[in-house]
Amino acid sequence: MRRRILLAILLAVTVTAAALGSPLGVTGWLLVDNFAREDLASNAQRIAAILDDQYANGRALDLAQVRAAVPQSGRLTVRQPNTEPLTYGRDPGSDVVVEDVPIARGGTVELAIPAGPVRTRQTQVALAVILLVVLSVGTGTVVATVTARRLARPLRHVADRAARLGGGDFRPDGSRYEVAELDMVADALDTSATALAQLLQRERQLVGDVSHQLRSRLTALQLRLDGLTMHADSEVADEAQAAQEQADRLAEVLDELLAAARAASEVGAEPVELSVMLPEVSEEWRQLLRAESRPLRVRVGDGLIAWATPARLREVVGVLLDNALRHGAGNVTLAARGGEAEGTVVIEVTDGGLGVPDELARHIFDRGFSGAGSTGVGLALARALAEADGGRLELSVRRPATFSLFLRTPSPAEVPGVRWPAERVPR
Repeated sequence: MRRRILLAILLAVTVTAAALGSPLGVTGWLLVDNFAREDLASNAQRIAAILDDQYANGRALDLAQVRAAVPQSGRLTVRQPNTEPLTYGRDPGSDVVVEDVPIARGGTVELAIPAGPVRTRQTQVALAVILLVVLSVGTGTVVATVTARRLARPLRHVADRAARLGGGDFRPDGSRYEVAELDMVADALDTSATALAQLLQRERQLVGDVSHQLRSRLTALQLRLDGLTMHADSEVADEAQAAQEQADRLAEVLDELLAAARAASEVGAEPVELSVMLPEVSEEWRQLLRAESRPLRVRVGDGLIAWATPARLREVVGVLLDNALRHGAGNVTLAARGGEAEGTVVIEVTDGGLGVPDELARHIFDRGFSGAGSTGVGLALARALAEADGGRLELSVRRPATFSLFLRTPSPAEVPGVRWPAERVPR
């Protein structure tokens, strides 16, 4: 993009410079020649006037009186009918600029100068025009480079923002570019990110509510049918057994649907090495915390791999660190360890503040709820993103405030090309 913008501006500047420079060069060339001829003609007319005055007074022609009007290195020639020409000055050579003026008695005054100095001045003017064109193109190159950089950088940023949005990173981006059209695109992306985050949260809440209600009703139905299978009437018992089998099948279908919903939401998930990603994420917040005289410590266990969408994981960890910066105090710790349950990892963010009050703890993940005047979107969004990757975000400790993100580890089939160590068994 930057190269295309630069080439387009340079092409426009070059065409404009050529279109204006060519006529300007030709005009300058002709003007130098015209000025030389006009000056020469003016001197010739002065000489002719003096010689005509000599004729009028009946005196013989005296060229000594007109020497001052003859240019240096020029030559004056006075021609009269039936007489030898009178000359004064040097021979200007074969390449000359000549102007002649008629005088009385059918004569002429011819004034000639060498053409070399005129050609030199014409060449100087042409070179000045060429230099002007080169300076114009050079200035245009500088302007084109600055303009291309000013336009290309925001375009790349907008493209990256759109890519992050497609990857599940719904954080609003406050960067603006002082270009009205690009700022409108940035506003639209922020609006879309907020709408997608809200849609994702509503979808997760709906799936959770529906699954909970169906599970509750289905469990109650299975319990009733289980009692009917022991009925004394064999026909009733058989019907209850058949209904029990249908209920079991319905439970299996429900499990499959929920698994499919989780798999669809985890599109884009991949094995993420926490020892690589978490230090990278922490660098984005280390300077902000350092400005508040609050150190950030990172502790990541060796070989920890989580199954997650990288953009979503960055967003969740970023929200937790931002929450610690805004509402916490003291040191901030970002840690990762193996979970107590097999096949899980836990990422924890802890700060040394006063913690979360008991009356706020139950509502801390509710959208729009905030105990410190913020928007109340961050933690709700972080939990929705964690759930979209099949994880769980909880406030595990209230004092000091500790948020725990539970994620599953990938199975060997999900990490191609990696040789997993075989389980040790006793000999």
